[in-house]
Amino acid sequence: MILPQDNGLKAVVAALGGDVRLVGGVVRDTLAGQVTKDIDLATPILPEMVMEKLSAARIKCVPTGLTHGTVTAVVEGRPFEITTLRRDVSTDGRRATVTFTDDWQEDAARRDFTVNALYADPDTGDIQDYFGGVADLEAGVVRFIGEPLTRIAEDHLRILRFFRFNARFGKGAPHAESLAACRVRANDLMALSRERIAMELLAILALPNPAEAIGLMIDNGIFVPVLPEIADAAPLGRLLEREKALALVPDALRRLAALLPAVPALAEDIGNRLRLSNAQRKQLITLASRSVDDNTNPKALAYRLGVESAIDRLLLGTGDAATILGWTPPRFPLTGGSIVARGIQAGPEVARVLQAAECQWIEEGFPDAKRVEEIADSLI
Repeated sequence: MILPQDNGLKAVVAALGGDVRLVGGVVRDTLAGQVTKDIDLATPILPEMVMEKLSAARIKCVPTGLTHGTVTAVVEGRPFEITTLRRDVSTDGRRATVTFTDDWQEDAARRDFTVNALYADPDTGDIQDYFGGVADLEAGVVRFIGEPLTRIAEDHLRILRFFRFNARFGKGAPHAESLAACRVRANDLMALSRERIAMELLAILALPNPAEAIGLMIDNGIFVPVLPEIADAAPLGRLLEREKALALVPDALRRLAALLPAVPALAEDIGNRLRLSNAQRKQLITLASRSVDDNTNPKALAYRLGVESAIDRLLLGTGDAATILGWTPPRFPLTGGSIVARGIQAGPEVARVLQAAECQWIEEGFPDAKRVEEIADSLI
């Protein structure tokens, strides 16, 4: 394995005396040739001692999850999450009670999928693979460690994670036993907070090509307990094709809107159900308000909604979003003062004239200030 070249990582490893391994995503992603965002480490050193060693090396450390053995080292603003080897004492489908161990394989056995239970020596790059994760990664197989039904009972979010990792690394048909377990235990999702469901769903939708995974989830009834409104992946597939044609960056909320009926009240309900942020709920409602009228004047739509929202609505419909890519809406050149200067008393009449003039200006395709003055004179 070719190790990430990171001076911060070297400093953390040196501070811990080398008794540490890279773990999880950084190993998996590097082997898969994908860019990795975070560098996580595992160690048999107890959390309190990890903090002592980091402090002695003058490395900032944050006790981000001491009860679960996690300390975050911060070097030059970059975080490195360090977790003491552990095994589960009890789980309830959402949280686990753990105890610490010095057994690397025992730590690996509590992880969800074989491709996530990979460790690497930070000095040599040698891989420690206890459950065939390297072979699964090469074959594009996402497989639970141990009994899938049991692993899902330990943490219900693993159902959604199964489909997310399939969307990232899967090749061909998914692992049959793991998929069957997700189907059987789909109702377990009802025990999760809606925030956790939203986080995982949006993570799936933000991937380059989530259509197949979403279709698989629909076919296996995964959405039925929590989002029964998602019943057809075809609109998402069409949206992905239009995004690709315009070389657009993936947008999870736009893609969620594609999966939902264009009904503003329903979008508001789902936004509340998923505990989305105020901005996300507002945007979801805006996208659900799309109609065929959007297609008639894309620039007028962009002026009223903002370019990004207009692009999204056109992509979700049949309009031509290319016409407003990179377009900057002009500023309406008329002011209330100029209306008053024409002899109109300040008040509702000024507002009426301004609104009427702006509407005509938009309909005429945003003409120059001279034409706007003419429009104002005609209205007065």
